[in-house]
Amino acid sequence: MTNAIDFDVAFNFVPRAHRPAKPRTYGMTEIRAPYYNTFGTRHLQDVFDVAGPWVDGIKWAGGSFALLPPEQVRKFSDIAHENGAYVSSGGWIETVLRYGEDAVDQYLKEAKDVGFDVIEISTGFIMLPTSGLERLVEKVTKAGLKAKPELGIQIGSGGDSGVEELAAESKKDIGDLIDRGKRALNAGASIIMIESEGITENVAEWNTSAAASIINGLGLENVMFEASDGPVFEWYVKNYGNEVNLFVDHSQILQLEGLRQNIWGNKSTWGRVINPR
Repeated sequence: MTNAIDFDVAFNFVPRAHRPAKPRTYGMTEIRAPYYNTFGTRHLQDVFDVAGPWVDGIKWAGGSFALLPPEQVRKFSDIAHENGAYVSSGGWIETVLRYGEDAVDQYLKEAKDVGFDVIEISTGFIMLPTSGLERLVEKVTKAGLKAKPELGIQIGSGGDSGVEELAAESKKDIGDLIDRGKRALNAGASIIMIESEGITENVAEWNTSAAASIINGLGLENVMFEASDGPVFEWYVKNYGNEVNLFVDHSQILQLEGLRQNIWGNKSTWGRVINPR
């Protein structure tokens, strides 16, 4: 009986679905840094001690890093880098953009200083034309950072708005999202983050056809889906296999990885996740 996983794990005699070693370019798991849950570097180190092989990156949310001393933010980056993970800014650039080009330049400089590797370019609240998105991607990459545009179909996404509030806003065209994603990738973006609101979050019914159109239009390897609910990340793995890139809460790493490797599952995924070497 052969195994398809080259990791030092207990009970490795049990066959598993193949998982490549880091640094990965597919099947990536990005986790949330302190935001909804407040925790420090000792907790983050514990997370990497337990689940480091399965964490590809950490993402700050809501500009929470702007509430910490810079040396504390740098400590988070150092721990991530020591464990082979990248650090993403999250989408706080939406706030910075309102204060002009000089503020953006200073933001990118300090982002490098505190050890960020990826700048997420969110446009959930602001109205940024595609040409402006392309220029911003180019500016980020010229600064020596990776650009990760976050695109979605729900206007007003990225906050804590309720279902009724978002329903009052119009949705964006899925074809426009795909076009913006292609142009951002051509401009140098490393990957596209897909906002969950309007697809699997704050909706009366999941818009699974939107997810399918995005994957077919941009390619599975070029997108990462927000999926910080168990049923949501299970649906993505069930329908697109364990090579789908997902963003989850740090508390869900082992649950997701167990599903990716096919060592556990629910009724509809039990024993079904297959990926040969």
